[in-house]
Amino acid sequence: MIDLYSNDLYIEDIKYVLNLNLPWDKLKGKKILISGATGLVGSFFVDVIMYGNQSDLACTIYALSRNEQKAIKRFSKWIGNSLLKIISHDIKKPLERSDIDSIDYVIHMASNTHPLLYSTDPVGTITTNIIGLKNMLDFAVDHSAKRFVFTSSNEIYGENRGDLELFSEEYCGYIDCNTLRAGYPESKRCGEALCQAYMSQEKLDIVIPRITRTYGPTMSMSDTKAVSQFIINGIKGENIVLKSDGSQYYSYTYVTDAVSGMLYIILKGICGEAYNIADVKSDICLKDLAEVIANISGKRVVYEIPNNIESAGYSRATKARLDGNKLIKLGWTAKYDINTGIKRTLEILKTKG
Repeated sequence: MIDLYSNDLYIEDIKYVLNLNLPWDKLKGKKILISGATGLVGSFFVDVIMYGNQSDLACTIYALSRNEQKAIKRFSKWIGNSLLKIISHDIKKPLERSDIDSIDYVIHMASNTHPLLYSTDPVGTITTNIIGLKNMLDFAVDHSAKRFVFTSSNEIYGENRGDLELFSEEYCGYIDCNTLRAGYPESKRCGEALCQAYMSQEKLDIVIPRITRTYGPTMSMSDTKAVSQFIINGIKGENIVLKSDGSQYYSYTYVTDAVSGMLYIILKGICGEAYNIADVKSDICLKDLAEVIANISGKRVVYEIPNNIESAGYSRATKARLDGNKLIKLGWTAKYDINTGIKRTLEILKTKG
């Protein structure tokens, strides 16, 4: 495991986000609870806020993680800092904290996002996305949260029906709900509907970032998403293993841009609205993405047939490109295209300590 906190490129990414022209005053002195805090996106978000605390943000972060030791290791720089409070918790259980009287923002990011889990733990995938979300919504209501943030997914769109090139937030694609693989996207769809119910019935202020396939140096080395597997091959100096014909055409987002997009939605988004975090400069076919990483790594792309468990977890969507114009109208722009984002990820992850 590399030391991200000693990596100049990683710190440069954090400073980039903190220098964005955002209404940061809305966060100053606030209390933020984040589920999925040790995940790819969540951990970078925590680091951004904690670095901001070194100046004048003064945000208290309650970082939820199922594995306390993992969280302590991931946020080693901040252990002992009174503004970071690590909470070991399984979100499938109600969160009851006598030490938290009120909360300003609840940012719900916890979810099974690994394709292997979609096939090996489909029940856990669905219950995390629905029961876990309900528990976080209840916590937000009980603690008078000013805003709830539900990170949804590009997967809610399903398959492109051939009637447009980019998915806008109003688009309803096709998902065959009577399949094992439907567990993840359908439970995310249900999650968005549950948010609408809480807005109506509990008067909770909610915004919904729809995050597309995200990558970056905060990824887990056990991540089973295709882009993550390609990156792992690259940093190990191995050939890039492609387990399909690679014709899938998707949107991708570097983690820095995913978090900057989230902050625009949190601080400037309209209650009840969903926003795609995507930029067309990072849309690419899977086989071309594999070639990008192979070329940077000086290796080649090799094809393998996936086993039945792997295949069962793969997305069935052949084209899933998101329209990011709604978020762009809030002032957001992506800093990295797919080539520079991938190159930067490999540079950071290849750096020793």
